[in-house]
Amino acid sequence: MQWLRKPSNEHRTTLYRNISLLSIVGHGGMGKTTLLQHVYEDELTKEFDLKMWVCVSNNFDVKKVIADMLSTLKKKRPRLDESLDALQNSLRTEIMSKKFLLILDDIWEEEEENRDISKWEKVLAPLAFGKIGSRILVTTRMASVATMIAKVIKTKKETFKLEGLEEDQCLQLLNSHAFAGVENPTDDYKRLRSIAGEIVKKLSGSPLAAKVIGGVLNSSLDERHWTRILNSDFTSPKLGQDPKLGQDYIFPILRLSYMFLPKHLQNCFAFCSMFQQDYRFDKDDLIRMWIALGFIQQPHDQEWTMEDIGGGYFDDLVRKSFFDKFEDFGEYYKMHDLIHNLAQSVSMHECLRVKDGTKLPPIIPKTLRHLFVETTNLDIIKKIGQVKYLHSLFLFTEASNQDICSILIEIFKVSRSLRLLDVYAPALETMPEKIGNLIHLRYLAMMNEKVTMLPRSLSNLYHLQYIISFPKLGISQSKVDFLPSDINNLSNLRYLTLSDYYISSICGIGKLKSLQELNMFDLRDVSGYRIEELKNMNDLCKLGINCLENVKDGEEARNAQLCEKRRLTDLTLCWSDTNQRNIDLHENVLDKLQPSKCLRNLSIKRYMGARSAIWMNNVNPIFNLEKIELTDCLECEALPPFGQLPFLKSLIIEKMPKVKWLESKFNGNDKYDAFPLLEVLHISFLDALEDWFEAGVAAEDGCLFPSLIELEIENCPKLKELPSLPSKVKMLNIFKIGWTTLNFCSNSNPIPLESLWVFDCLNITSLPLADEIARLAALRYLTIRDCPNLISLGNYPEVGTSNNCHLIISDLCISDPSVLLMEPLRSIASLKKLSIGWNDEVVSFPNEAEQWFLKVSSSLSELNFSSLKSLEFLPSSLESLSSLQRLYINGVPMLRELPNLPPSLKRLTIWRCHPELKERYREDGGSDRHKIAHIPHIDFHPR
Repeated sequence: MQWLRKPSNEHRTTLYRNISLLSIVGHGGMGKTTLLQHVYEDELTKEFDLKMWVCVSNNFDVKKVIADMLSTLKKKRPRLDESLDALQNSLRTEIMSKKFLLILDDIWEEEEENRDISKWEKVLAPLAFGKIGSRILVTTRMASVATMIAKVIKTKKETFKLEGLEEDQCLQLLNSHAFAGVENPTDDYKRLRSIAGEIVKKLSGSPLAAKVIGGVLNSSLDERHWTRILNSDFTSPKLGQDPKLGQDYIFPILRLSYMFLPKHLQNCFAFCSMFQQDYRFDKDDLIRMWIALGFIQQPHDQEWTMEDIGGGYFDDLVRKSFFDKFEDFGEYYKMHDLIHNLAQSVSMHECLRVKDGTKLPPIIPKTLRHLFVETTNLDIIKKIGQVKYLHSLFLFTEASNQDICSILIEIFKVSRSLRLLDVYAPALETMPEKIGNLIHLRYLAMMNEKVTMLPRSLSNLYHLQYIISFPKLGISQSKVDFLPSDINNLSNLRYLTLSDYYISSICGIGKLKSLQELNMFDLRDVSGYRIEELKNMNDLCKLGINCLENVKDGEEARNAQLCEKRRLTDLTLCWSDTNQRNIDLHENVLDKLQPSKCLRNLSIKRYMGARSAIWMNNVNPIFNLEKIELTDCLECEALPPFGQLPFLKSLIIEKMPKVKWLESKFNGNDKYDAFPLLEVLHISFLDALEDWFEAGVAAEDGCLFPSLIELEIENCPKLKELPSLPSKVKMLNIFKIGWTTLNFCSNSNPIPLESLWVFDCLNITSLPLADEIARLAALRYLTIRDCPNLISLGNYPEVGTSNNCHLIISDLCISDPSVLLMEPLRSIASLKKLSIGWNDEVVSFPNEAEQWFLKVSSSLSELNFSSLKSLEFLPSSLESLSSLQRLYINGVPMLRELPNLPPSLKRLTIWRCHPELKERYREDGGSDRHKIAHIPHIDFHPR
């Protein structure tokens, strides 16, 4: 952190003079990556314009590393079939004149150092265009790598050697895992704590070893178990100093942790060597593979499914630190490199990975059960047929349709023991019918968009449990025979990943009694497609039913037997047409669709009943609900007692124009304890909504929604203003609301609000931002649009003045430039992005607004002018915006001339503007083209 803070005082004249480099060097498992994860997320790093994290590992590829940098920046992965030049140019564009922080995690050195240097020169060349103060942090196990990277960017080598933990710290870490979930471990288990103290002396201060051995100890708090581990040999077998095995002192410790796993967990863990290093594991999909391969023990209790038991196995491995959990656009898991090496070591006789550059071994052991092949070499693929006893095959190839089909046919003739088959072949158009030979197949994955039809023989594979396929709807939607007509023979099928279109085409889907997810089933008044098909599908966890208007009456609805589905956690009920307003029929049908009490998520759409279902008006049947969504229920007059649900976290209500209150006396709630755990509330198009609670229900001075974090209100014209903003709200969006102002919390605590949107509120006259300036330190995103009567953003409080209390906003969006002259925006301290638009009246910016731009000149990096029909002149002060990098002008038809633009500008994009503007600034001979010639990227789009 000190290194990040210190200014770069090294005077270099080289290409990379703007970049400082620090290498973190340490043995495997010492915590290099963990350390930099904490640094990467620290507040200090917000001063960087860009942050990139790339996990390099030992399968180093130039294009992949650059693509990883780009995907971090753009949140979208570029295609690897792009040329190296194209990828380098894209990266250069993204980081041009920006101060960046780059983490290069886990770099290895190849045997030929010169080849390594040339590859890294290609990777790092685009980074030379970054702004001064840019930083690169490297983690590696080898000091030679630090020397090599420093040589590439021509700077002195600066390293931080990460040694092992001190013994007391290592013991603290070991104990935190060994006694996880144990109450009062300090007072009890004194003998065990003494044994732990002896064990930790053998761990060489390795945090990874402490975590893993701690997990092994945690599996049994029995003194004999702990003593066995203490007396185990922590030092053999000797594995030499191969850095890939993490030095000889740690690898035997990891192997020991594997040996203490029960056999079923050993099998599950060893199989994970089939996936590449740094692979992002999806928990659910891995569990499906374990089930297919027979690694999961059969449940003794009918309340448990195979997936439940597999989930327990996975959680055990997480607790024992064989997996680490991450979150980035969803939850995923990874193995530490050394743990992955361990998996490879213990599975070498059963598992084999073959990629381009490697070969099948000349003699294939008869014990080989799991094979992964990714190659363009057809000769290698053809040899797969030599392996007769495979249980799983992962085949990734870009061979032609004809080649891959003929190869698959040969494999299907020989490898009849296959239980898992995963084929990714972009050219594949149809899976050969010979797949019917694989009578033991449980899991089939086909990630091939060109496939237009699944083989007919598939429906004879009675053991099949999982079919995962993603055909392109555009190609095969018209083909009603994508699935075999007798696919419903697969009574063991547990999971089917296809579009709702294909699943709804299955006639007699009720025969698939083991199916666990049926995301949306379209009902028809035709035999084989009626709601009675659901009667015996009692293993369903997720269910969506559409076209409920095709159910004749309540008794037919009862045939779905939803209350018997004890595993059902997610339920969506939809009618497809709001014009059919048979109120009695809708009410009778919904009454008979009562789910079991285990339901967590409920969504109801286009229900035309005037009242809620009987089972929804009693808290007990819906006691466990966590998320509710009601949409287009146009006749419903009152909501069920959702406020009394103890676990409800998310409530979304849209287009229910007759509802007057969120919670009413009718629900028997006359004291203020409604919605105790609600975190997300979205309400929109509730035309009759008058108040949050019916009069007499809620105390005015009570704490409204005590746990609420996200509140969005749209088109509720009669709704009374909040008594005060809920104390935990971080995001508040209000659209088309009749309020005149906004009340913040009445207490003196900081207001955690991070994002505020006020949009199209005609009655709003004031927003008290200045009044609460001292408590609004978290506010970063502010939008004020189409509020024509807004005249004030409040007044600074008497204590504290504008001199020492400013808003620090990242993103500001407004429609009226005069808002910039209201305090506290007038004295704004920092701003990165500004959008001005959606205003038909503004012609030019007043002089005061011109001056305002100068106040943010050192921080503003992006500026947008959009949908300004009358604007003729942009602010002339744009020339002084020294940090401006991106300027977007869209829908400004009267603009004929640009002011002088700053030298820092890197991208200029102009859409739908006056033809004269494009003529004057066009690339081939425009009279004013020279005024913008310094901008690297200029995009003009048609009017």
